[in-house]
Amino acid sequence: MKYTLIIKILKFSLLLIGFAFIINSCKKEETEVTFDENLLIGKWVTGKTIFYKYTSDHNGLTWDTNDDVTEAEAQKYTWNLNKAVLTQTHIMEIGGNVPKVYTITSLNATSLVYKDNFGNVSTFTKVP
Repeated sequence: MKYTLIIKILKFSLLLIGFAFIINSCKKEETEVTFDENLLIGKWVTGKTIFYKYTSDHNGLTWDTNDDVTEAEAQKYTWNLNKAVLTQTHIMEIGGNVPKVYTITSLNATSLVYKDNFGNVSTFTKVP
């Protein structure tokens, strides 16, 4: 009788251990995506007229040639890249700052893709 009880406890314990392994192996590992900010440095264009320029000192410029604005007249901003989160803080001429937050989904030497909190996706090509 004791032997049968011990066998039942062992079987139940093995079943619980097996179940724990199955549950643990099904858990999806979440890895945070990190992008190299050095790839961001340079001038980028979306469409044919909207430009963003990122400098290594975390400053930037944006302008739209369709609005007859040149790089010399561009709006200034500061930027920060933390893993996949790109924050641009636009510096307004009349005073104040406007932060814009994007999530980068792709970044390499020639292309940049990010989305905003509303799901709008922007695709850029690096300008030589």
